[in-house]
Amino acid sequence: MFLSYIFVFLLAAIPLFELVAVIPLAIIGGLSPVLTAILAFLGNALTVVLLIVFVDQVKKWMRKRKQKKRMQDIMHVEEVAATQAEAEGMEESKKGKRARALFDKYGLPGLAIIGPFFVGSHISAFMGMSFGSTRKRVTGWMLTSLFLWTVIMAVASSYGITYFMPHVEEDGFLIRLFSN
Repeated sequence: MFLSYIFVFLLAAIPLFELVAVIPLAIIGGLSPVLTAILAFLGNALTVVLLIVFVDQVKKWMRKRKQKKRMQDIMHVEEVAATQAEAEGMEESKKGKRARALFDKYGLPGLAIIGPFFVGSHISAFMGMSFGSTRKRVTGWMLTSLFLWTVIMAVASSYGITYFMPHVEEDGFLIRLFSN
């Protein structure tokens, strides 16, 4: 049972997974909604805050990685294809474009509150920092947003799942998975 909750914490901490997905999954898996919500929040918040603190190093790493990829493209592809790949590499990703649109329309509060659902909490925090907001403001808004999403997802999942699957706490798949 203890391993199930460690799994929730670690899964929520991974940037590809968000607490809006981890919380319902864990509750369907038979775990306690309150403990799940707390651990998912802590896992996600930890990595978001670390990203905000180390955003300059992350930007430098991403820039270096992009330059290395461009050099490999230039070395292995004809000059025309390399310039086309470089032009494509300069464009923002789809998630980056969505984050920019959210920021332009709603500012940092909108990006922080809406972003975790549409582009992810880590990308929202990174983009908030990239768009010129201070660490303190981004951290405050992101933690507030994560708390709101945690409460919403835990309450909605708990009531919804117990309504449709009343015996999930006795035989949830996460309980069975980690009990062996």
